[in-house]
Amino acid sequence: MNFLSEETFVNKFQKRKSTTFTDFMNQATIKTSKKMVPIKEYIKDKDVETKDLKVLFENIQKREEYLTRFYNTSLRVDKEKFSIYPKKPMKENKMNNNVEINYKNFIRNLHYDGILKKTKSGIENIPTYMDVLENLYLKDIIDYKIVTPSSLYYMKEGRLGSVFSSYYFRASIMNPYLVYSLNLSILKGSRIFTPTLGWTSYCYGFLECPDVVEYVGTDVIPDVCKKTTKFAETFYPNKKVKIYCDPSETLLNPNYIKKYGEHFDVVFFSPPYYKLEKYKGGEQSIEIYKTYEEWLEKYWKATIILCYKVLQKGGKLCYILSDYGSENTKEQYDLIEDMNNITKQYFKLKSIQDMHNKDVHVTKHKKSNEKIIIFTK
Repeated sequence: MNFLSEETFVNKFQKRKSTTFTDFMNQATIKTSKKMVPIKEYIKDKDVETKDLKVLFENIQKREEYLTRFYNTSLRVDKEKFSIYPKKPMKENKMNNNVEINYKNFIRNLHYDGILKKTKSGIENIPTYMDVLENLYLKDIIDYKIVTPSSLYYMKEGRLGSVFSSYYFRASIMNPYLVYSLNLSILKGSRIFTPTLGWTSYCYGFLECPDVVEYVGTDVIPDVCKKTTKFAETFYPNKKVKIYCDPSETLLNPNYIKKYGEHFDVVFFSPPYYKLEKYKGGEQSIEIYKTYEEWLEKYWKATIILCYKVLQKGGKLCYILSDYGSENTKEQYDLIEDMNNITKQYFKLKSIQDMHNKDVHVTKHKKSNEKIIIFTK
């Protein structure tokens, strides 16, 4: 199993376009939401001081410091700390996606290109984290938010990384430790099905549970399916694992139901939050179903019927959801109510509890926490 090394990551940003501040001022451009503007023209119009741009240029020249710090915080994989078991799981009603976050590093490293660059914000015109870094460090293209007064303040305080993490898009990740805790503390499953793969995090969390003997999952992104299969073969060769590369709603077919009808005791996933995130490389449901109403009917309802058919009587269906909205586009989605109303047609609601998590970038959860919602058949 190959993981991204610090050297490889840092070396991605070595081929600089300008090497002096004079070159930088002659060549750099500011990227606004509508166009590219030469830096000299932009700072004159916005009253940005040249001394502030020198601070920015110094940060660019010292980019290796930030890149190394980011790698150590978000991408470094310590194989000696890979195993979650026998760590004590979080307790019911105490689930937090930001506890033991080192386990997220395995997932973020494995899928760094998909998580940091290829996944886009579906309801905002927001650049991805990796796009911004590549433009800034390699091409002298500066996103306009980097030279706003608040960003320049953080930069002078040595906190340019806070600007990157606050303004630019990164795909959300489920912590494998949370998945592990949910299963050991609440779900107690041994044969698991997930209608999405969650960037391999579900596979990781469930297969760390000693009582889990089988894991089956599906997803629409071929690269995620391939890497999840390899991940399971590498770290859990003695457990039964099968990964499908299909939209979950298409598995509602006679062959799949014949093989897995009433087979699983737990179904778990965090479904797509409609169009919050747009993934690259697969048949994403929002590209197939053009309206929210059609998406609810043809993606969500079909997936719930699939879950019903593959779950044993008494089995648990668990998913994680939040309502969300955008202040910029005024789009609001009441996912919890709309999706639960469909699920209640087939399952009995058992419990709803908070899952503590950070807001998803520029979009805001309408309630303080995402919800862990559990149904029984």
